[in-house]
Amino acid sequence: MSSESIQLLFDTIIKNEKSIIQGWLENLKSIGKETKKVLSASELEKQAKDFFDLFVVACRSKNFDIHSSVWQDTREFLITLSKNWAAVGVSSGQAARFIFSLKQSVFEIIAKEQLKAELHNNVVWDANILIDELGLFVIEMYQKSREDIIKRQQQELLELSTPVVKIWNGILILPLIGTLDSARTQIVLENLLQSIVDTESSIAIIDITGVPTVDTLVAQHLLKTVSAARLMGTQCVISGIRPQIAQTMVHLGVTFSDVVTKATLADALFYAFNAVGFAVQKKS
Repeated sequence: MSSESIQLLFDTIIKNEKSIIQGWLENLKSIGKETKKVLSASELEKQAKDFFDLFVVACRSKNFDIHSSVWQDTREFLITLSKNWAAVGVSSGQAARFIFSLKQSVFEIIAKEQLKAELHNNVVWDANILIDELGLFVIEMYQKSREDIIKRQQQELLELSTPVVKIWNGILILPLIGTLDSARTQIVLENLLQSIVDTESSIAIIDITGVPTVDTLVAQHLLKTVSAARLMGTQCVISGIRPQIAQTMVHLGVTFSDVVTKATLADALFYAFNAVGFAVQKKS
């Protein structure tokens, strides 16, 4: 890498920008066939043209560092593009090849310059580094976007998996299914407390029939939820304590000494109705 080769690379790109974009759009057709279900050919072409316009503007600055301020507009465009691709289902490989496919067109133009062998190799090497850095930047931004989407989906699933149901005036049920970890406990706690405020319920049944095991950590999470609800003036009843869970809790020394516990949800409902002043009996 030398200042001469970098200068020549940028001069070549600027001088031949129309030929380069035409060649690149031709190379992108193979990617367009793969992404046509989520991204039309016209959309892909427009994105390529918009990127290339910014790319040429940055090249005019003759600054090789893509993390410098002169490349900011190009970076922001690629960040937005990566987010959109991640959202619609374009793969990471397709996103990377969008940039890397620019190489062939640039290399062909450099070859036509008929430079001396050493200078030609240096210019090609500089072009390779520049486009690789842009491609790696796209991959990084795409991966970050995918991680953000996954985190948001996990959050949505957590919220969906912890519904608080009002079954009667003053009575809520919170059925738990699956493992109860710290993240999910926070969602459970927020949903329950908000429902208590919204419904002014005095009884909340936490049913753990679907929780596979109750260890000291799960017990702490449950007690945290019960304590928070109690501060809101609501009594919690824990139901669904199966025999094997009861044995495990005794073995671990885990107790809910100051919490009403019931073996089944039906028992908890019977208790809750009595607590709010209703009697459950068969019709004569």
